Amino acid sequence: MAKKDAAPPPPISISDAEAQVMEVLWQRHPQGADEIAEALAERQDWQLATVKTLVNRLFTKGAISAEKDGRRYLYSPLLSREDWLSSQSLGLIDRLFQGRLTPLVAHFSAQRKLSAAELKALKQLIQDYEND
Repeated sequence: MAKKDAAPPPPISISDAEAQVMEVLWQRHPQGADEIAEALAERQDWQLATVKTLVNRLFTKGAISAEKDGRRYLYSPLLSREDWLSSQSLGLIDRLFQGRLTPLVAHFSAQRKLSAAELKALKQLIQDYEND
């Protein structure tokens, strides 16, 4: 009997604040909560306790791992940035544009004039897609 492929795991829901912690860990890992807080200090006025709360949420969700290092823990991402971006972008298209890409591109091009370089890149993407 052939083994069926397992369904992909459901996407991990990450808040905007949690995403900032993930960005730090995607850039460099493993890191302790104090190092994460220090890396975020330039853009956020968060106390260490806030960062620890966000790290704990991410750990509970399965987005990061924790490894004991003496009296502290070092955290590393389990969720890749690419997987998270894919889930976020597909969710956006599904929620706002009923899963259709054309209205998304039309909306953004109406909101912000596309540069010649962006138009060229879009044309290249279409050409590459047609050639595959």
